[in-house]
Formats: sequence, structure tokens, C-alpha cells
Amino acid sequence: MEIVAAAAETLRVPAVVDLAAVVVGALTGGLLAAREGFAVSGVLLLAVSTGLGGGLIRDVLLAGPPPVALTNPAYLPTVAITAMVTFFFSGWLSRLTGLLVGLDALTLGFFTVIGAQKAELAGLPSASVVFIGTLTGVGGAVIRDVLLAQRADIVQPGPYNAVAALLGATALTVLAGPLGLPPLPVAALVIALVAALRIVSVWRGWEAPVAVDLPQRARSRLVRRTPRRPRRRRG
Repeated sequence: MEIVAAAAETLRVPAVVDLAAVVVGALTGGLLAAREGFAVSGVLLLAVSTGLGGGLIRDVLLAGPPPVALTNPAYLPTVAITAMVTFFFSGWLSRLTGLLVGLDALTLGFFTVIGAQKAELAGLPSASVVFIGTLTGVGGAVIRDVLLAQRADIVQPGPYNAVAALLGATALTVLAGPLGLPPLPVAALVIALVAALRIVSVWRGWEAPVAVDLPQRARSRLVRRTPRRPRRRRG
């Protein structure tokens, strides 16, 4: 128990950092709602779902104490204030596209690390740690897209989102598990990795791979490489 308590203290992410990640998530959700011309209730709903959705799903799946978003008195009021800022200043905030992309990438990294670390503290196996970390990173965006009645952004070809979170959670599991590296340097490295993958994929236009038919592709290549025999003339 002492070892677990010490690990929990080491892995604990400062509340200010967690809250900052929630604010950026709420900003992206609120701005999207404002661009769609939603009423104030819609802006608030998308801000809450995008900023707190991943953490709520994580805490429910871990079946621990009540979700932090509900027990911490600062979370919901902060998200509500953020929603109001996007409601009244959406035009000005939309001009900060580059800054918001960077902050969104950092938020993805923070949420991924927080989710994976909490899963590790719960004693879950490595595969579950990766799953919880990835889900925490993208859960809010999935809820947002469901509320918008559109196909989830993470399942469509485009810049790395779930892919970045998946790779980051996997790296954290390996570095903090079998390799046994210190948690804080690992967390910083994984946050930087996830954010970099997200930003570079947006900048360079990288897209997540889509499904391929390997047998069909192999047959096509074989047909192209097989020389055609000339037909013999009759008579």
C-alpha cells in the first residue's frame, strides 16, 4: 500500500494543469458550437462535453470515486465561464487558429497522459492502460460529434488525433512499465510526443491510414508485373 501511495503522489498531475486542459477543450467545443450558430444552451453543452467528456468516461470506467469533474468545485464553473467567453467573443477567438491548434494538441497529450496514469494506478493491465489513455484523450471529441449528429472525427481520414493518443498511451505504458523510467519525465515526453504528432500531421497534411485489401493489392501488383505472352497467329 505504501508503494501504491508513493506512486500515486508521484503521478498526480497538478490540478491547475488538468484544469487548463479542460479549459482548452471547452474552448474548442464552444467555438464549434458558435460557428454552427447554436443557442447559448448548445454552446454550453458542447463546451462541457468536449472539456469534461473524456475525463467523465474515464472515471466511470475506472469505477472509483465520483468523477473529478463533479467533485471538484472549480471544473463546472470554469467550463461555464469558458463557454460564455466563446459565446460572446467567438469571432475574435477564431482568428487565433494557430494558437488553438497548438493548445488543442497539448490538451490531447495531457488528457492521454492523465488517463493512462490513472489506469496504471488502478492496477489495470497494459492493454487497458492504453485503451483508457486513448479514450480519455479523444472521448470529449466523440461525445461532441455525437451531439452534432455527425460521423465522429476520429474515425475519418485526417490529421492524427486518436492515432496520436494511441501511440502516446502505448509509449507511456512501455516506458513507465517494462522499462521502469521515472513517471514525471515519461509524462513530459509523452505529452510532447502526442502534441508534436498532432501539430505536424495538421501542418504536413498527414492522414491516419485507412483500411486496405491486401490480397487485392497483391493480385494487382502481380498482374502488373507478369509479362503478357504474345498470341500465336493461326494458319
